[in-house]
Amino acid sequence: MTEIEDLVVGEDGRARCGWGAAPDLYLHYHDTEWGRPELDDQRLFEKLCLEGFQAGLSWLTILRKRPAFRAAFADFHIETVAGFDDADVARLLDDAGIVRHRGKIEATITNARAALEVQGDEGSMRDLMWRFRPEAPRRVRSLGEVPVTTGESDALSKELKRRGFRFVGPTTMYALMQAMGMVNDHLVGCWLHAEVGELQDGVTRTGAG
Repeated sequence: MTEIEDLVVGEDGRARCGWGAAPDLYLHYHDTEWGRPELDDQRLFEKLCLEGFQAGLSWLTILRKRPAFRAAFADFHIETVAGFDDADVARLLDDAGIVRHRGKIEATITNARAALEVQGDEGSMRDLMWRFRPEAPRRVRSLGEVPVTTGESDALSKELKRRGFRFVGPTTMYALMQAMGMVNDHLVGCWLHAEVGELQDGVTRTGAG
């Protein structure tokens, strides 16, 4: 396994978190998506599901398959996925474009149904999930300082499990919190650290739910 440098300066002269410097798919994801606040329920549901599919695999594998996942799961439209049945499970298990793991496929359908209940109870997935945003902003200077889980990710995991969600363990939930912009784990030396921090500061608890 190749060791990843904490920061890498690209051909554009910008320093980036080492994991997001290459290949191009990672660079684009790092620069345009990761850490930026997500408030749309459909996209939050997609992120939650894809983080679950990622368990045991590399995130690059999931990114490469994301277009196929979106096609297979109706662009992660929550109500549509909640209506999937056994025939859909069989169809998905036969789809070589996605990760063909029965447990994860069935969990995605279960999670869509749970998400509908959350929307009914709380108004939106966003309103529930953003309650677990940490109080203090993060300032990490090296990859070694990035945690695997936190008290907030553990609490979010427990709440989602209580509501019937699956494949939502504390480690998976911390990765989701990073991806959806609930925490800022762009390293302090990364060109995006300050920009993402400002975007996250703009999402107040009242505004997020």
